[in-house]
Amino acid sequence: MDWRLLSMLACIGGLSILLPVSVPISPRVAQPQQFSQGSTKTLQHIAESITVKVWAKGFLGSGILIKEKDSVYTVVTNTHVMISGEPPYTIQAPDGRVFAAKLPPQVKKLNSSCFHDKDLATLQFYSPNHRYAVADLDSASDLSMGNRVFAAGFPFNVEGTQDLGFVFTAGKISWVLDKALEGGYRIGYTNDIQKGMSGGPLLNQQGKVVAINGLHAEPLWGEPYTYHDGTQPEAPLKKRMSKYSWGIPIETVICPTS
Repeated sequence: MDWRLLSMLACIGGLSILLPVSVPISPRVAQPQQFSQGSTKTLQHIAESITVKVWAKGFLGSGILIKEKDSVYTVVTNTHVMISGEPPYTIQAPDGRVFAAKLPPQVKKLNSSCFHDKDLATLQFYSPNHRYAVADLDSASDLSMGNRVFAAGFPFNVEGTQDLGFVFTAGKISWVLDKALEGGYRIGYTNDIQKGMSGGPLLNQQGKVVAINGLHAEPLWGEPYTYHDGTQPEAPLKKRMSKYSWGIPIETVICPTS
């Protein structure tokens, strides 16, 4: 089974969004800063400052600012977000500004190593005049069941006709698989994830990104619950898996971007 095809089918509802790339600019400009564990409001501010929209003629999904070097910003998102549209891609930053985006020069090398068979992709954009926060990635975070986590992104409505704006949801980790599903999904959680939030961050209580959103609960079609080695979970396990949202652990991203 090709998880990329199934992921693309899961995004078909969003393909009817053909909004213009020119959008109103918010007066808020995210600034890089340090945060400690704090209130939900503080965590939401962190999430807003690092979460972007990915566009290709229309809105495709969400992404995370994970790196900046010489005014070049790297964004990680899901492969199924990018394949639901065609280049040229653009990134809408947290302050509303829109930038032309391109694949990193080393993308082929990355996709053949740590990103191989993972539902992950990266884009880059150049912003010499406006600075943005980048995510604090935490591959050593405690992902024990019951720990609180916070998901963020930009969903669209069921009909795929309207961008609903930034959404931030609280929940808890419900499952950590010993063997990853296709696409690299291992972290199950109770947060409500909707179409359009794919590629957005999952944060812990310290405001650090521990996973990337990608699969929402109760999928209407497709068969996302297949292990990466091609084997199938037992039917009761599949039914249980379908009750949760799923993310790719951030350690998968840290490898090629370090």
